[in-house]
Amino acid sequence: MTTQETIKQASEINIGIIAPAGLLDQTKKVLKAFPNFKPVFRVVEARQDNEQTVQELMELVDVLMFTDYYLYQNIKENIDFKIPVHHVPLMGTGLYRSLVLIKNSYGLEKLSIDILAPQYVRQVLYELEEDDCDILEHRTDTVDIESMVQFHFDNYQKFGSVALTGIQEVSNRLTELGTPHEWVTPTNQDMIVSLERALLSSETRRNKESQIVFGYVSIDNYQKLSERFTTEHDVQLLNLQIQQKLLDFIKQLDGHFVSLGGEEYLFITTRGTFERETRGYKFLPLLKNTKDQIGITLSLGVGFGQSAAEAGNHARLALRQSKEIGGNVCYIVREDRSVIGPVDLNSTVNYEQYELSITDAKLLDKAEKAGMSAAYMAKLMARVARHNKIDYTAQELASTLNITIRSAHRILLKWMDAELVDIIGEEKVTFKGRPRRIYRLSFIQEEHLSKN
Repeated sequence: MTTQETIKQASEINIGIIAPAGLLDQTKKVLKAFPNFKPVFRVVEARQDNEQTVQELMELVDVLMFTDYYLYQNIKENIDFKIPVHHVPLMGTGLYRSLVLIKNSYGLEKLSIDILAPQYVRQVLYELEEDDCDILEHRTDTVDIESMVQFHFDNYQKFGSVALTGIQEVSNRLTELGTPHEWVTPTNQDMIVSLERALLSSETRRNKESQIVFGYVSIDNYQKLSERFTTEHDVQLLNLQIQQKLLDFIKQLDGHFVSLGGEEYLFITTRGTFERETRGYKFLPLLKNTKDQIGITLSLGVGFGQSAAEAGNHARLALRQSKEIGGNVCYIVREDRSVIGPVDLNSTVNYEQYELSITDAKLLDKAEKAGMSAAYMAKLMARVARHNKIDYTAQELASTLNITIRSAHRILLKWMDAELVDIIGEEKVTFKGRPRRIYRLSFIQEEHLSKN
């Protein structure tokens, strides 16, 4: 194993995901927002004997996450957990969504509930101005799937109640019986909150809490910006405004701030604080606030490393990535020289993630022939492969890469000259219009999809 592979493994957190089949795809999608997690999935059902599966999984991971509350409840009674364990609760936004769906489809007059806490259901009903709704609780001592299904079915037959269940298998059985119901599943936001807690609870994460993080901040187009002012006094006032914004930001990070003169600044903080304040690399209001309130944009580069020198070098590399893409973004270079970003201003999903350097000699030669740096080639590979699609028209590629159609045509021509893409067909858009060529990005297929 190479040193880089060792560092990369050390920067990852193995998380065991225990989920019913119905929540697997959603969980995988949400996990894309957590680049430090290396998930190990186990699909289980409520009726199975899952204890051995969980015991074996505990030996492979740093932290466990149950996406189904009923599975968590059953397992925790019989297993002594040796690592942090978390579950996605049933009283989050998913409960709101289910009750709104019932209200819109059936009305909220009578509800039968099983493992859901009645006090939370009543609280949501109150906020929906439906506090007159009758709640029928499943209160038997022996809680099992069949008794729950029978409970909901009987109440539907006698009182016309709508079932609200927290278990997929109960939902499946009620569907077979033609009983109106809703399965309370977590929303993406519910999962994100639980995964954030899991991120900060693992032993690996605690060991990294005090790791030094370096960050470089650069004012975009500073020279042109300063030329707009007629006096040095106005330029200094602008600098003071920028420094005040940065000082407020560094105060939140409990960090140290240094002005490097002119257009560049440096901050130092710890990894634990940085991840908490950015909500796991998903929240960075500094960029938007500075643009909206002062009218300037910033480029940020953040570096992690095994030493302060390494973190500083990685921060400089990350800043270069931010400037390459045009500024007003933040990129992060981790210990293994992999890059994640941009840290999104509004969203919580879909990072680009790629290796900073490409070591494949053939691909390096093709990148050079196409007039692109290896890092830029890797960035494009990551952005395109993120969509799990390798066949594009120029118009589709422009939308995917967030560039103009003219730029997309120019890139495709370079890639064709470098034998990186193939023309595989044409599509007719209109009867009179010229057909659009369809390009296959063969280098993505060879270099990225083969790793999956």
